[in-house]
Amino acid sequence: MSATDAPPIVTSSPLEEGHVVPRDRFGLAVMVGSVREGRFCPTVANWFVGRAERRDDLSIDLVDLAALPEPRGFATRVAAADAFVVVTPEYNHGYPGPLKAAIDSASSEWHAKPVGFVSYGGVSGGLRSVEQLRLVFAELHAVTIRETVSFHGARARFDEQGRACDPDAVNAAAGSLLDQLAWWAHALRDARAAHPYGT
Repeated sequence: MSATDAPPIVTSSPLEEGHVVPRDRFGLAVMVGSVREGRFCPTVANWFVGRAERRDDLSIDLVDLAALPEPRGFATRVAAADAFVVVTPEYNHGYPGPLKAAIDSASSEWHAKPVGFVSYGGVSGGLRSVEQLRLVFAELHAVTIRETVSFHGARARFDEQGRACDPDAVNAAAGSLLDQLAWWAHALRDARAAHPYGT
């Protein structure tokens, strides 16, 4: 099976099953933001998860919007996570509608948590989607991370096994994103524990 025909991602999640994340780790939800037929998003998401799994300071919940049974389950997974990475394409200069619907199905669960982005698309690499999503998450009292990972002409940036064709730059970008995300995840989790947000 080629990278462009990647199937939907279906995974059990330690974050949704009552698993307690140790204090030296943080819970990271990686969101697969496209649900359309023939989507490339699972290829990009699987690559990013592979990079994140090399670290020993996080636990991953891979949230595939195409596999979610109902919105309440999504909000529960958002509540359980300490940080997020949204993997998003750019469709017509914007992000997918189902991604917005999923984001809007949760509210306070997003508060005072960091959000990073991995984007892909044509010449812009999906960055126009990211800029719009930053506005959405600001309204939800979330903190977006400056560092991003983007793939322009994404289908040409991966081989048939879903590996990045030019890994050095994107691996370094993913590392910078995860480093910043880890700092914010720990800082904001400690702050929420000391003083619940908004009180």
